[in-house]
Amino acid sequence: MFVFQNYLMAKPKRIVVKIGSTLITNHGAGVDRALIHEWVRQIAALTAQGHEVLVVSSGAIAEGIKRLGWKTRPHQVNQLQAAAAVGQMGIVQVYESAFREHALGTAQILLTHDDLSDRKRYLNARSTLTTLIDLKIIPIINENDTVVTDEIKFGDNDTLAALVANLIEADELIILTDQRGLFSADPRKDASATLIATAKAGEARLEAMAGGSGSALGTGGMLTKILAAKKAALSGASTVIADGREADVLLRLLSGEAIGTRLSAESLSLQAKKTWLAGHLKTSGRFILDAGAVKALTQDGKSLLPIGVTSVEGSFERGEVVSCMNAKGLELARGLSHYSSSEAAKILRCATTEIEARLGYIAEPELIHRNNLVLV
Repeated sequence: MFVFQNYLMAKPKRIVVKIGSTLITNHGAGVDRALIHEWVRQIAALTAQGHEVLVVSSGAIAEGIKRLGWKTRPHQVNQLQAAAAVGQMGIVQVYESAFREHALGTAQILLTHDDLSDRKRYLNARSTLTTLIDLKIIPIINENDTVVTDEIKFGDNDTLAALVANLIEADELIILTDQRGLFSADPRKDASATLIATAKAGEARLEAMAGGSGSALGTGGMLTKILAAKKAALSGASTVIADGREADVLLRLLSGEAIGTRLSAESLSLQAKKTWLAGHLKTSGRFILDAGAVKALTQDGKSLLPIGVTSVEGSFERGEVVSCMNAKGLELARGLSHYSSSEAAKILRCATTEIEARLGYIAEPELIHRNNLVLV
């Protein structure tokens, strides 16, 4: 067991930790409970420091294969799906009991890539995860291998972790693997290979290095990690690829120590999102604002609340892009609506505290959050 050390308090961050199946299942031998308890101990310490941590965990299929007594990995999708369903139980049980030892609750979240490509489901998933974070619950996220088809053949939880980082606007994605990081060449074949300590996410040379001709690192999954870092950078998250067996790896990374390969993001998350909102989407409807809401958006940098909207025009669903207009019909801003047009019409001119009474539920306190809104 690794020895706990006290590290200097770092600025609180929102972190996605992705743990590979090779680590989780000890190269397929079965769930490595000791290692999971070790990562959980570190995550508990980070949570106590104020960090918000989400876990993307692989290993369900490998654990299911072991529990079912199969000697080799099957090729039929239905058998892989069955193995995932069986194995997920074992993975979650270990996480649940380990976090309980630190008085932390957990939640199981199973996603598919479709969940994060459909805008309405995307917002629903985001709302669930942010609520769990607010409740100090640790989400344990995995791809829903019990229902996916093509994705199950590739096991690309690195991409899923990057999409989750985008989804909840994480500051950092940490990918724990069985390798020290990205090397200039395959260190198993080239003694002169050196560890790449830092680089910019999305650099073309990284993809060539990780998955170029003759590279064993690509088949070992390093290319998917490089591409995941590129995706995570779109929302401003930097990525670290490190050996999950390194002593106190999470604690040391969050204290600023250089471990593994850090791929930094060049763009800030809000800048990237607002550029996307301003230039790449057509609006589906319009909110007409009163003078107070106009000032709140254009001068005070506030979110758009129902009380400041006088009318709704057009037909749109939750998560679609809506224009914000002044009384003269001039577009001032646009953003992602937390409510459909029919829902928004029912809560016009009402205070946030009245939303639930009018709708029977409350999705978000704002019509448009300031992070999802851009002035035009």
